[in-house]
Amino acid sequence: QVQLVESGGGLVQPGGSLRLSCAASGSAISLYTMGWYRQAPRKQRELVASITSADSGGSTTYADSVKGRFTISRDNAKNTVYLQMNSLKPEDTAVYYCNGWFFRNYWGQGTQVTVSS
Repeated sequence: QVQLVESGGGLVQPGGSLRLSCAASGSAISLYTMGWYRQAPRKQRELVASITSADSGGSTTYADSVKGRFTISRDNAKNTVYLQMNSLKPEDTAVYYCNGWFFRNYWGQGTQVTVSS
């Protein structure tokens, strides 16, 4: 069973950047589809970005609201997934969750991202 731990969240000014990391342990994630979700106060959790396994082509998908600003990537040698977030906006403020799927869903505990001046 895989455990996922997010890091890299924090407070950043509008227009700034952050890189989130999701470190996996307990199982190799090379065959997992990995994703980042976020949940803002009083809103439903939403998919931000996902990346399939290399065997499935390593394709990526993004929410329309983050296209061109966020980039998801994975380093299977480090068993880690990243979310590079640029040109951050106040509406990106949320708790960001790492997700892994391999016949079932696995979730991290989340990391807070706050975009504010």
